[in-house]
Amino acid sequence: MEAANTRGPKFLRKRRLKVEDVNVVDDSMLKKAIGGTVVGNLMEWYDVGVYGYLAVIIGELFMPATLDPALKTLFSLGIFAVTFVARPLGGVILGQLGDRVGRQKILVFTLLMMALATFGIGILPDYSAWGIAAPILLVVLKLIQGFSTGGEYAGATTFITEYAPDKRRGYYASLLDLGSYMGFAVGAAFVSILQLTLTEDVMEGFAWRIPFLVALPLGVIALWFRTKIEDTPAFKEAQEAANRASEDAKSSADAPKGVIDLVKAYWRELLTGFVLVSAANTAGYALTSYMPTYLTQTLKYDPVHGNLLTLPILAGMSLCIPLAGHLSDKIGRRRVLFIGSVSAVLLATPAFLFMMHGAIWSTLLGLALLAIPVTFYVSNLASSLPALFPTSSRYGGMGISYNFAVAIFGGFAPFIMQALVTMSGSSLAPAFWVMGMSVAGFIAVCFLKESARKPLPGSMPSVATDAEAVELVKTQDENPDLDVDSLFDEAPANH
Repeated sequence: MEAANTRGPKFLRKRRLKVEDVNVVDDSMLKKAIGGTVVGNLMEWYDVGVYGYLAVIIGELFMPATLDPALKTLFSLGIFAVTFVARPLGGVILGQLGDRVGRQKILVFTLLMMALATFGIGILPDYSAWGIAAPILLVVLKLIQGFSTGGEYAGATTFITEYAPDKRRGYYASLLDLGSYMGFAVGAAFVSILQLTLTEDVMEGFAWRIPFLVALPLGVIALWFRTKIEDTPAFKEAQEAANRASEDAKSSADAPKGVIDLVKAYWRELLTGFVLVSAANTAGYALTSYMPTYLTQTLKYDPVHGNLLTLPILAGMSLCIPLAGHLSDKIGRRRVLFIGSVSAVLLATPAFLFMMHGAIWSTLLGLALLAIPVTFYVSNLASSLPALFPTSSRYGGMGISYNFAVAIFGGFAPFIMQALVTMSGSSLAPAFWVMGMSVAGFIAVCFLKESARKPLPGSMPSVATDAEAVELVKTQDENPDLDVDSLFDEAPANH
């Protein structure tokens, strides 16, 4: 009896992890994946930076000369927000396609559409030439940008997190946002150089178009990088399992879900991601897209200095983002995101008070304080959000949670904050908005499952070397980041 009892649990135990079950990352393909996704994010935020820093000029050129200047500013910020109206639709449609036809194909499409739409803005006649047709076509081009961008970030984060080894996913995924904010800084620096070297008449005459026109050759270069990457092993494995859905009852769970089924199955994860992204992007877009308008329209800096002051802060923050991503690999995503939400609540008011002081040193200090929570927030979104969903529905889940949040609380953040300033008459109104959203973000983090160093849902463990795979299998019973039973329950049917 004792012998039988001793052996019993071994027979009841589910399949154990073997070395062949572990995915060893191809280093060369990982580098190509990073390059191919980072350049796309850089391209996306280059346009955001260019438009944000030219918003005042665009408001002047695409509205009647007799219109009130404050309304022109709100128009230009509203046009910026229009981009984000189309993002949820793009996120839903392109996310569904990305889970079915492949991440790489959709990422090529999104990049091509973004580059063409940005170039289109550069050649679009203004109100004096085409009248009301000019702002209408500007809206159309921004809608195209928004639709394509809706699939860009969700696809890029899905792609890079599925390629990265589990222990370094936070670091590699954070490189996407390094590219994002560097892209913004490059676009903003380009506009600032033109403003410093050219007269106001030249800027409003033709020079404002140059940064938009440059998007086409930049897009061609980025497109070349993106065509060199292949779909992730995790996606290929999930797709093979889904193709056998009609033959095996278990593998039907591996098939990509439609929008309604996706919402029903993962509404908690979608809601958590939505609130977290809303909080992070409220702070992020306050620092990037809204700040040029705030410094010039509310604090009365001249446009050139208002733009230049944010550049060193953005560059420094971009370089710190991978450090915060690496930190999350060590201490966990939740802890780093808690730091982001708490620091936003504590630092938002001092940040805006320093900016309101009016001196250059105090403005730079205020911008730096605002950059602290943004750094801890955005460095972890790319690794935390994809871990909410299984491989077969990851792109679609990201497309919904991320883009609806960005559309409402990211894209409209500059418009909302400027409207709050206009209605309340208080230059501190944006700080209170950032604080309120970060309280909601703190609550969302409380419901977030820790994903650092763990395999993605629906995927087998991913490591950097063969030796690491052997060690992982050897220590699978003692590894706190590895739940073998749930691993095989969630993995594609071929396991």
